[in-house]
Amino acid sequence: MLGAAQLSDKELLAILLATGSRECSALDLAEQMLQKHGGLDGLKDLSLAELMEQKGIGTAKATTIAAAIELGKRINNGVQQYKPMIQNSADAAQLMMGRMRDLDREHFQVLLLDQKNTLLAVEMISIGTLSSSLVHPREVFKQAIRRSASGMILVHNHPSGDCMPSQNDRQVTQRLKQAGEIIGIDVIDHIIIGKDSYYSFCENQIF
Repeated sequence: MLGAAQLSDKELLAILLATGSRECSALDLAEQMLQKHGGLDGLKDLSLAELMEQKGIGTAKATTIAAAIELGKRINNGVQQYKPMIQNSADAAQLMMGRMRDLDREHFQVLLLDQKNTLLAVEMISIGTLSSSLVHPREVFKQAIRRSASGMILVHNHPSGDCMPSQNDRQVTQRLKQAGEIIGIDVIDHIIIGKDSYYSFCENQIF
């Protein structure tokens, strides 16, 4: 029997569905859903009601799919049921240092926080080149709005190991800070991860 890693997206989704409808098999139903929503990525933010708009998907199947997607998000975010308090820049840097310091390209991520600075999620925004990340305010704030986050901490790495901010880092930070003020989501800090150190805009009173 093939392991799960060897199965196609359609086959994995069909396993979750278990059965099809009167008109089609579970595999056919899975194929229809993937085509309609543009693949697995299009399924990840759908509500139960939106999932159930698909003919052949009732409450039970929609709940199973939503549960599987949420498990995947929690595993990917590394948060699960552990909801740490981010009390300062050092807490945020410690959380992200291990996963970002050895990356060979710039990764731009955000820590989403509630009103008590409890971590809601870690979201990947972009993966750039060796020297820069492509960051658009729309993508940065999309998940923050969806999760009703009160604040966020921007985090990205410098593959060179030098955590000092570039002029571009400063410009992006200011742009996102201003966007957050308009939207009503506080951009609390921007942390740059180096090899064994970090730079905090907040600690250095850039904000």
